[in-house]
Amino acid sequence: MIRSLVPTLLSATLLFGPVPTQAQSLDTVHLADLQRAAVAHDPRSTQARLLTEQSRLRLENLRAERFPTIGVNGQAQHQSDVTSVPIPGALMPYKDTYDASLAARVRLFDPSRGPREEAERAQLAESEARVAAVLYAQRQLVNDAFFTALMLDGQSSVLRAGIADLEVQLRLASARVSAGASLAGEAAMLEAELLRRGQSLDEVESGRQVALALLGDLTGRTITASDALAMPESGPAVIAARRAVDSLRTRPEYEQFARGRELVERRRTAVAAQEQPRVSAFGRSGYGRPGLNQLAREFDGYWLAGVQVEWAPFDWGAVQREREALALEQQVIMREERAFTDRLRRGTLADLAAVDRLARTIEADAAIVALRERVVHETRLRYQEGVVTVAEFVDRETDLQTARLVRAAHRVELAQARARFLTTVGLEVR
Repeated sequence: MIRSLVPTLLSATLLFGPVPTQAQSLDTVHLADLQRAAVAHDPRSTQARLLTEQSRLRLENLRAERFPTIGVNGQAQHQSDVTSVPIPGALMPYKDTYDASLAARVRLFDPSRGPREEAERAQLAESEARVAAVLYAQRQLVNDAFFTALMLDGQSSVLRAGIADLEVQLRLASARVSAGASLAGEAAMLEAELLRRGQSLDEVESGRQVALALLGDLTGRTITASDALAMPESGPAVIAARRAVDSLRTRPEYEQFARGRELVERRRTAVAAQEQPRVSAFGRSGYGRPGLNQLAREFDGYWLAGVQVEWAPFDWGAVQREREALALEQQVIMREERAFTDRLRRGTLADLAAVDRLARTIEADAAIVALRERVVHETRLRYQEGVVTVAEFVDRETDLQTARLVRAAHRVELAQARARFLTTVGLEVR
């Protein structure tokens, strides 16, 4: 039964024992660095630059409304009747008319332009906050891959230590067999156990390579099998965040909600500005038949200029309905924020419960490992004296390795639960 736990625990452990010299000579990989790299490496991270350029173009269009708009018009027509003078012998205008003109128009006063520019800037801020909220999910993906690799890294250390111990006992058993002091089956049993643990080690190394490859794909960094993964020391940060968990608003989603409310308010101001009058200056110069003199029969040039006031005080309730729609949008944002806060609260409850449980469990793990080490020490001495069989020694040694694997797994699970809690509330894992 105890042996059956070993394969189950192959996917959960932490760095146990001293780090190999080769790993110490290379860079140490930190979780916080990987999280930032994953966010920067995501293709969606460039959306902020694209959104900024998009907003700049729209603002340029709004500013261009200050400049005159110029248009060219041309028209030729035939009409069934013309203006006539009831005087005998008076000339009648032609029924065919032609006109070509150049018109210019410039807004002198437009109270909606400023609010529309502010609404566009608010739209950019909301879009940038939305992208940041979407990218934040990459941090949790990095957490999962990082702690999987960390667990398997520690599993490898535990297995290697156990294999080294069994190799010593195998050499002792082989010497006994050569001296005729024991049966060959004892050495064969140790050799079979070494082969089984070698298979487990190969499985662990393969899984670790997959986890490191996933980390590399998420972050765009090259992480080799010899790199050392640093265990985050996030205990103090969890304690501090736990005290203020109900008031924390560090997740980027909260910034998105705030920018969303600001955007609605800017749109409301822009809608209100549409009810105010606008003043424009206009001018037109043209050439046609007739010109401004409708009774003329020859082609003539002309020009005209003036000031125009536009105001639509009656819109059949369109502006008021738009205001009501924006007020409803404000309520939607408020409810989304409330639902998001409730979801975070439920998530942190589970994370904190796991942190408390694992902290208690690790204390018991230390005592269990100490007791198992004492048993193995005594069994090894008795085995060397020929008092116990190799099968009994292997069983006791397997019990010790299982206890170490469990302890190692719980340590990493505790670090992962702490990191998951900090990531959930929007704090960086250091």
